[in-house]
Amino acid sequence: MIKVAFYDAKAYDIPSFEQHGALHDIQFRFLETKLNADTVALAKDCDAVCVFVNDDVNAQVIEQLYEYGVKLIALRSAGYNNVDVQAAFGKIHVVHVPAYSPYAVAEHAMALLLTSVRRIHKAYNRTREFNFSLNGLTGFDLHGKTVGVIGTGRIGRIFIDICKGFGMQVICYDPYPAADSGLSYVALDELFARSDIISLHSPLTNETRHMIDADAIENMKKGVVIVNTSRGALIDAEALLEGIKARKIGAACLDVYEEEADVFFEDLSGHILNDDLLSRLISMPNVIVTSHQAFLTEEALNNIAETTVNNILSCFNENGMCENELCYRCGKIEQCRKERKEKCF
Repeated sequence: MIKVAFYDAKAYDIPSFEQHGALHDIQFRFLETKLNADTVALAKDCDAVCVFVNDDVNAQVIEQLYEYGVKLIALRSAGYNNVDVQAAFGKIHVVHVPAYSPYAVAEHAMALLLTSVRRIHKAYNRTREFNFSLNGLTGFDLHGKTVGVIGTGRIGRIFIDICKGFGMQVICYDPYPAADSGLSYVALDELFARSDIISLHSPLTNETRHMIDADAIENMKKGVVIVNTSRGALIDAEALLEGIKARKIGAACLDVYEEEADVFFEDLSGHILNDDLLSRLISMPNVIVTSHQAFLTEEALNNIAETTVNNILSCFNENGMCENELCYRCGKIEQCRKERKEKCF
C-alpha cells in the first residue's frame, strides 16, 4: 500500500480521491492544514505528499521530506510555482496535473467577464430586495470588442474559442506561440494598447511575475477590463488598485490574488480581514473576486483525482516513469517530457 499525506484537504476533494485511491491500494491521509515547515512532520511515515496551490514546498520543506523518506510530491494542480523544483531534483520526484478541465477555467473566466460587463451581480442583489430599477446597470456588448489573451495554452485557446463565439476580435501574446494555430500574435505592449479586455492564462514564473504593473496599466486603454483566472502574482495588486482609483481600469475580474494563501479557501466571514489591499479591492464597485474557484467543477475534480492517482502509480511502478513529471535536469521542467526516455534521476 502506498501512503500519501494529503495536505490542505477540503470536503470537495475527499470523495474523488477516496474513490480512485481505493481502486489502486493508495491510502490518503487527509489533512486540513497546509504543508509548510511547521507541518511537514505530519508526512513522516508516508511515501508521498499530495499538495495544492497554497502549500509552501520550499527547499527547507523538501529537505525534511527527503530525510523522512518521502519519494514523491504530487501536485493536484497544473501550476507549480509553490514548489522549489530545483531543490527537489535528485531527491524527490515532482509530478503535476497539466490539464484537468481547461473548459472549467475558461468558462469561469467568461462567466466573470459577463457578470461584470452586464452588471449581473448588482441586478441579483437588487431584485432580492424587490428593487427592479435599471438605473446604473448599463453594460456593453462583447461583440466587436478586442480581447487580448495572454497565454495560449489549452485554457487560453479554449477561452479564445469562446470569445470568437461572441464575435470578439482576438489578439494574443505568448513567449512560445502555438505553431500553425492561426492566432494573431502581437507584442505585449501592443496587446496592452489595443485591448478592450485582457484575460490572463499564463503560468507564474520569474519572467511573468507582475507582468501587469503600473507601466503596463499606463499603456492600456482607458476603461480596460482585466480578467485573471491564472495566478494572482501576474498582477501587481497595488498597481491594479491605483489603476482602478484613477479610473484607468474599468473593471477587474479576479479569481486569484497575489497574497491569497492565508485567505482563499477559508471561511473568514466571522472575522476581520487583515489584508487591507484585498479589502479595498473587494470594496470597489467594479471589482469581482471569486476565491480561486475556476477549476471547481465535478468533471475537473474527478479528472484531478484520476490523474493524480495515475501519477502516483506511475512513479511507484517498476520503471518509475511518469509523463507528468516536472524535472529540473535539463532546465526545461515541462518542455522536455516528449523527449524523456527514462526517469529524470
